[in-house]
Amino acid sequence: MSSVKENCQEIERKLGLSLKKVNRERSSLQVVAVTKSVSSEQAIAVIEEGYTHLAENRPEGLEAKLEELNVPQLVWHYIGNLQTRKVKKVINKIDYFHALDRLALAEEIEKRAQKRISCFVQVNVTGEVSKSGVSPDELDEFIGSLSQYSKIKVVGLMTMAPLNAEETVVRAAFAHLRNLQQTIQKKVFSHAPCTELSMGMSKDYTIAAEEGATFIRIGTSFFE
Repeated sequence: MSSVKENCQEIERKLGLSLKKVNRERSSLQVVAVTKSVSSEQAIAVIEEGYTHLAENRPEGLEAKLEELNVPQLVWHYIGNLQTRKVKKVINKIDYFHALDRLALAEEIEKRAQKRISCFVQVNVTGEVSKSGVSPDELDEFIGSLSQYSKIKVVGLMTMAPLNAEETVVRAAFAHLRNLQQTIQKKVFSHAPCTELSMGMSKDYTIAAEEGATFIRIGTSFFE
């Protein structure tokens, strides 16, 4: 098993190569460390390497990390599906929510949030039945309908590429999301500036970086 420090160095090396290919600065990309399946000690090791954006995908996991880490400069992300009945346990403890995919969830966020929440709308760009997300064809209407919720700010779009797919398929999925994001951004909605792209995980973050991701969500590569 490699050390977290070595893993961080390897992630940065790979990111550097990918960003150089497309003439991007490292500062244009935020790495989110997904700590959902690791101990607080492992999370601290990542924080000590300079990563301050952390992500969890269960209310219980988020609560435990918040209590055990207690580091003021951390920025918290909630990734993955969030049941409407659990919104109240999460929404006022996070800075970013990466999986807004239905109006019932937006309504519950509006009801429970004590501040405006930066949200990514999850888009199912590949149409996979196993994945959540708004279909590309319904995206315009969905984002338009979110204007009625004052506690929601659509900062960008999120997707997950097909698991174990060929690079060309992954790249096409990310490019599709980027095109959708740019289309929404041009509409200049006050409730949906949509400037950000959350895409790329441990297996495909280098491709995501090349295709314009501004947030990538890395877990396994930090801790394996």
